[in-house]
Amino acid sequence: MRFRHKVAAGLATLVLPLAGLVGLASPAPAATAQAAGVTASFTKSSDWGTGFGGQWTIKNAGSASISSWTVEWDFPSGTSVTSAWDADVTNSGNHWTAKNKSYNGTIAPGASVSFGFNGAGPGSPGNCTLNGGSCDGTTAPGDSAPSAPGTPTASGITDTSVQLSWSAATDDKGVKNYDVLRDGKVVATVTTTSYTDTGLTAGSDYSYSVQARDTADQTGPASAAVSVHTTGGSTTPPPPGGKVKLGYFTDWGIYARNYNVKNLVTSGSAAKITHINYAFGNVTGGKCAIGDSYADYDKAFTADQSVNGTADTWDQPLRGNFNQLRELKAKYPNLKVIWSFGGWTWSGGFADAAKDPAGFAQSCYDLVNDPRWADVFDGIDIDWEYPNNCGLTCDTSGPEAFKNVMAALRAKFGSGKLVTAAVTADGSDGGKIDSADYSGAAQYVDWYNVMTYDFFGAWDAKGPTAPHSPLTSYSGIPKAGFTTADAIAKYKAAGVPASKLLIGIGFYGRGWTGVTQDAPGGTATGPAAGTYEQGIEDYKVLKSSCPVTGTVAGTAYAHCGSNWWSYDTPSTIAGKMSWAKTQGLGGAFFWEFSGDTSDGELVNAISSNL
Repeated sequence: MRFRHKVAAGLATLVLPLAGLVGLASPAPAATAQAAGVTASFTKSSDWGTGFGGQWTIKNAGSASISSWTVEWDFPSGTSVTSAWDADVTNSGNHWTAKNKSYNGTIAPGASVSFGFNGAGPGSPGNCTLNGGSCDGTTAPGDSAPSAPGTPTASGITDTSVQLSWSAATDDKGVKNYDVLRDGKVVATVTTTSYTDTGLTAGSDYSYSVQARDTADQTGPASAAVSVHTTGGSTTPPPPGGKVKLGYFTDWGIYARNYNVKNLVTSGSAAKITHINYAFGNVTGGKCAIGDSYADYDKAFTADQSVNGTADTWDQPLRGNFNQLRELKAKYPNLKVIWSFGGWTWSGGFADAAKDPAGFAQSCYDLVNDPRWADVFDGIDIDWEYPNNCGLTCDTSGPEAFKNVMAALRAKFGSGKLVTAAVTADGSDGGKIDSADYSGAAQYVDWYNVMTYDFFGAWDAKGPTAPHSPLTSYSGIPKAGFTTADAIAKYKAAGVPASKLLIGIGFYGRGWTGVTQDAPGGTATGPAAGTYEQGIEDYKVLKSSCPVTGTVAGTAYAHCGSNWWSYDTPSTIAGKMSWAKTQGLGGAFFWEFSGDTSDGELVNAISSNL
């Protein structure tokens, strides 16, 4: 997308065996035996590639006080701890021990204490113990949890079943049974190292992992996951009504905008769309990465904020927007969710991705299909602004880079997942469409989201005023080729099928101030004031604060006082949808949900007219 508001909110909480802490130890009181209900959990607060920071929290949910605590764990080779506070930490090789200070050993029922650290290296700890027992507060001292079983192997795949087998886990007291997890949820418990899962859907994707339980009913870590695609079925079923109706949901919208996944339900929008693009995942170091871990999978939503009306709990496996999207899909089974990576701010990472397309595709596949949320996402979207051209920064990866990346993604994700891309709408001669092989890449994508908005705006502070999303050209347009019609025509002329092109709609306006002329083409003194950013404002605000005074080139404009805005309305959207149908386009998409009214009138205009 053309713009991105980045909100830093990253707390990636991982309960039980996790990261390291540190320092040099001094003698501390001997740890008491672990009381029931006393737990140790780790929160990762930062990660700078070669190291990380965070804190452990020891919580007493039991009925009796404890007088001291000791947390122990193992680090893999190459990971160590460098400094710590509020704990004394020592190590023997890769085994680390943290003991309470004199002032924080006693923890009353219902209370908790924390200590922090800085660590070096990329590894995560295992074999966590608290006062000699399990860090989850359920096991007796001296009894460790089982190891992770081997990654399952899939065989005998049919339309509706798959045979799974795995190597055994180990445990000091013996393994009792195994939980088989499909898409992160337990579907069976068996005593052997094999299982046949039945009742599956033909032509569908599943992710399987396994976790062991010992004779003390301790559950160990899950194995790595194996992906399975059942035979039969079709690849990507046509959406209801035959046209794609896609909207972007932004991870940062849950902050200042207070726009949650539940708003898609209350506005009626979820029932009128076919797809959601979740924006954004990061692209860094040539790989796909989490964008905002707190918003994505950690934020606890209250009951009134939640799609299913149930509040998140501190210990549930998945929270945040990902869990809310899972709940939304349960309510609307035909709705598809695509994870979008890049965007204006994070497009710089694609230059490294283009150097190793296969490695990039593998990283994206692993992240999208992480067992914690594999059932949430139906594909991947690439928002590279712009291949072999300039956006926030200038990319020189070459005209074939975009095609190579899309080919690698399709090869890795296969035919059962959606692979899409947001692409430029610069239809000028020698413009951005001419910089990359969008035609060659089209064979690998399900569709292109053509960003037919932001053609003009107050980055040209003095004007001339012009609509930011003209459908067609008009007399006095500041730059030839900067229209929806020109962009679509150029893609079609290059050989991109019309059915793989989606028209884009902005749910916002762009505006100037210091304008005296009502018609487009006036001079200005700078950007008009906006709620979150100068020169830009949501439709839901503009429809009342600066009502439409005219239309030009298939879109609307408004002159109120000294401000001049352009934006789309239900009426102009109806006209654009009609035009899209005459062009044989695959549908429409929009940026983004939170700019619409509380009753979703712009979404309704797209849906009802497409």
